[in-house]
Amino acid sequence: MAMDNDQAMIATYEAVPLEKVRNIGIMAHIDAGKTTTSERILYYTGKTHKIGEVHDGGASMDFDPQEQKRGITIYSAATTCLWKGYRINLIDTPGHVDFTAEVERSLRVLDGAVCVLDGKNGVEPQTETVWRQADKYNIPRIVFVNKLDATGADFEMSVASVKERLGGNGVAIAYPVGLEQNLLGLIDLVEMKAWLWDLDAKKSADMAPRIVSLDEVPGQYAHDIEQAHFYRSHLIDQLANFDDEIMNAVLEEKEPTPEQIKAAIRKGVLAGHIYPCIPGSAYKNKGVQYVLDSVLDYLPSPLDVPPSEGTDAEGNKVACPPDPKAPFVALAFKITTNQFGNLCFFRVYSGTIKAGSYIYNVRKGTKERVSRLLLMNASSSESITEAKAGEIAAAIGFSSTRTGDTLVGENDPKVTLESIKFAEPVISEAIEPVSKNDQDKMAAALVKFTEEDPTFHYYTNEETGQGIIAGVGELQLDVNVTRLKNDYKINVKVGAPQVAYRETIRKENSCEGKYIKQSGGHGQYGHVVFKMEPNPGKGIEVVDAITGGAIPKEFIKPSIEGLKEALERGMIAGYPVIDVKATLYDGSYHDVDSSEAAYKLASAQAVKVAAEKCDPVILEPIVRADITTPLDYVGTVMGDISSRRGSVEGMVQKANAQVITATIPLANMFGYISDLRSMTQGRGIYTMEFDHYQEVPRSVQEEIVKKRG
Repeated sequence: MAMDNDQAMIATYEAVPLEKVRNIGIMAHIDAGKTTTSERILYYTGKTHKIGEVHDGGASMDFDPQEQKRGITIYSAATTCLWKGYRINLIDTPGHVDFTAEVERSLRVLDGAVCVLDGKNGVEPQTETVWRQADKYNIPRIVFVNKLDATGADFEMSVASVKERLGGNGVAIAYPVGLEQNLLGLIDLVEMKAWLWDLDAKKSADMAPRIVSLDEVPGQYAHDIEQAHFYRSHLIDQLANFDDEIMNAVLEEKEPTPEQIKAAIRKGVLAGHIYPCIPGSAYKNKGVQYVLDSVLDYLPSPLDVPPSEGTDAEGNKVACPPDPKAPFVALAFKITTNQFGNLCFFRVYSGTIKAGSYIYNVRKGTKERVSRLLLMNASSSESITEAKAGEIAAAIGFSSTRTGDTLVGENDPKVTLESIKFAEPVISEAIEPVSKNDQDKMAAALVKFTEEDPTFHYYTNEETGQGIIAGVGELQLDVNVTRLKNDYKINVKVGAPQVAYRETIRKENSCEGKYIKQSGGHGQYGHVVFKMEPNPGKGIEVVDAITGGAIPKEFIKPSIEGLKEALERGMIAGYPVIDVKATLYDGSYHDVDSSEAAYKLASAQAVKVAAEKCDPVILEPIVRADITTPLDYVGTVMGDISSRRGSVEGMVQKANAQVITATIPLANMFGYISDLRSMTQGRGIYTMEFDHYQEVPRSVQEEIVKKRG
């Protein structure tokens, strides 16, 4: 019977027309209530019959043991549910800065998003990060101002912070009835009706809101009704800026109809003109149904967004229309491992794929068999027979596919979609198993982790022979080390975190490299001359400017390869060189003795010359930290920032706390949370993210070189 129910549900999903499909993500700062909101969505859509709570480890979307133990979302979780005849494919994303790769890859394949704000704090630091990620992909958004039942909640401040801190036109489309412990519901500014719940959270969990006229709102909430009229006027004024029907109604002093207002809001959301803001409390079950209705009314279907574009083998642009009958094109956006093997999540942009068929991985140039197709519900899944344009699904059976790969039908045109760019690691640790017998097991597990998370790297240091893990933050590394111990039963030792320094040059100069070796018979001969110059922010750029056959064509490529390999090994302390432009403009050759190896070695000599002539320097990663501290400790915290070679960029007061934005060298931020708590009697918190590379002071450079020497 259960199987019959599953099949009936899948048939229902498949029968939903594309215009009634919504691919959305839930995104926010850590602890704003994303997962709690997702749990309510699952409950109200009938996907679950019991509300799971994050604080007691029972949330369906936080199914990993580490997520349950730490009380945070680490991995994006996908699920599919139905609401009023619409199909919603939902991804709950992490809020911690160490796991923004999960947000990045999710937003890449979504059509819309719900941004959750903590109603006490409004826009917070990580909200800004995920908002910028959504801007990059032009994702239409609605905003859910959550936790308005909490002491200190302020809906109007939260809406205003969307404009002040994000530059987005946040516009209320509903206004709260009551706040804090008296949060009774909301007033729908489109229809000017109130949605009221029981103040008792336990009762409201099992009942739909009472939708009533404003006359039925209790008298003590008169001020809220007055404010609702003010915010409705503001909403209509904003809509009139880009919608002719609303503009005409305003000019004729007529009241726009709810249908006109809804159509204008949808138009504004899809164009990025406005971001509708909705009040509520997910934990108290208030406002979530209104958010669901707004997802249907205002966020796009796959038909409402421009068709995804790819490129063919000749580099021509190719549109991938959301048509199930078109050639199959999909993007793999997440790889995980379960008991069946590799699980590949993908978004279908065009065409249809069936279980048991073959796909072609354009980047790898390999065929993969689709053993099974799955519809995911967090940690559980249901088998499906096919996945069509506009859908998100998962496949078992892919061995070589990685995040960002384009998948096409085995006989379809070879189109490549834009891949996903991820942050480079800025922190590393040495790692080794306690038992040497576990070395191969540890290496195999870590390689799997790198396949799952593109910001996590594992490699062997050639000089020391040590295994190194690298990533974007301490928590990310700690989570993966814990996985080794708990999931794979491998005891490991890790060294102190190390900073991923880089090197560059400050002066332009001509750098000659010669490699000549006579050993009887054929010798070795390579001779190159590069112009080396600083190339700020543009990485390594190598230009072939050889004229007149000074170096034969077959030796130019190995000369350039040798240069790049030598730059990877560094000039001063063995750290990779970045931001250098090298122009190969001269050299010579020997008719008999010249070889590829000789030119590679000659280029390495040229890099050694650059180390003497181009004023090389070491660069260190600088992080942007947002530090929240009670007012009493601001002076102490700022003094500590200075002692870490940091500089304060700005300060914002929120209630009785100060948010200090500072840029600080990553090397001086290890273990900062303990120091901050000590300075603020346990009340300070912070978030940080990589910002840029910066030249280290001369004294620090000498110390680094000494250690590496």
